[in-house]
Amino acid sequence: MPFSKYILSIFCSVLFSTSTAYATEVETATSKLIQELGLKESKQPIRETSYWRKPKRIVIVMENRQKNSKPDAVAWLQEVAGGAEFIVVDSRKDAAIFLDDADVLLGYCTDETLKSGKELRYILNYSAGVDKCISSPLAKEREFLLTNMQRIYGPGIAEHTIGLMYMLTRKLYVFHERQQQHKWDRSAVNRTAMWEVQGRTMLVVGLGGIGTEIARRASALGMRVIAIRNSSRQGPDFVDYVGLPDELLQLSGKADVVVNATPLTPATTHLFDATFFNKMKPNAYFINVGRGKSVVTADLIAALNTGQIGGAALDVQDPEPLPPEHPLWNAPNVIITPHISASSDEQMQRYWLVVRENLRRYVNGERMLNVVDINRGY
Repeated sequence: MPFSKYILSIFCSVLFSTSTAYATEVETATSKLIQELGLKESKQPIRETSYWRKPKRIVIVMENRQKNSKPDAVAWLQEVAGGAEFIVVDSRKDAAIFLDDADVLLGYCTDETLKSGKELRYILNYSAGVDKCISSPLAKEREFLLTNMQRIYGPGIAEHTIGLMYMLTRKLYVFHERQQQHKWDRSAVNRTAMWEVQGRTMLVVGLGGIGTEIARRASALGMRVIAIRNSSRQGPDFVDYVGLPDELLQLSGKADVVVNATPLTPATTHLFDATFFNKMKPNAYFINVGRGKSVVTADLIAALNTGQIGGAALDVQDPEPLPPEHPLWNAPNVIITPHISASSDEQMQRYWLVVRENLRRYVNGERMLNVVDINRGY
């Protein structure tokens, strides 16, 4: 064999080996992620549905968040796209322009999406919440597959929740205010008001992927965890009791910390109202990492102003963004973060693994991950 061909042969072998090793690494990371987060497969391979077809055109939304987290994402996804044409757009609004004859959208499902994408067979929703999709009348009229990012954001949101809880229970927000004023004030709060959470009870409303991660961490801190679940009374070993939705008011009175981790559905809209807050312990804390519209904001403000509850920490609010003049900002014992609890240094790595794996599965007609039940809304 001529020397030049010998060198080329070695180069190709090395390139193939490197590519194969990388593909195996991705598969291993994906399998580990599915197992660790308990991602659920659909019972039926997508190829067995009446509407599946091998995609010819895929529209992918690449906003700044996607571009910054993985600049080579498009090429990386094309490796599993089966030769389908990729249309890359810079924003979710621009996506609507190119959806006329697209089979697949990697982006966001909204009423506008469904109106523009009449041929869409599969929408991979970048967020966990799908309320903007299922609220569209077209969602129940069309035959299409919708998957979301349920459980992908769970670890970050769970740690954010624990952080918010400690801000409330250890009164850290009070001392942070004193720090900004350059005040050394050991009497800023009554020291007996600074809780130890071990032995306290947390109620997790919504024991899905996010709620389970919150419960896991609370249990590890020595808390007794009880929960509300819509689908069944089944739960992991670290949850002491799983109740059904009609037990919410009863269980709320037993909790020192109540966490909302429910998706927004007709059943959870304005679920947390004056009646609910009146049932909570007078010194208990309310944390919301679900959706802002699950809470009647005026009732929460009233509960804070009258001392009906001990305080609240809200990563989501109604309305969003919260206007500067809104009275919630000035309510006592409230902590507000701007809907960023899912963010973390690991989040986007999980995100891209699921996007790639679900695209690969769809192209090959396999069982899908994180399938949304349109009728249930999650």
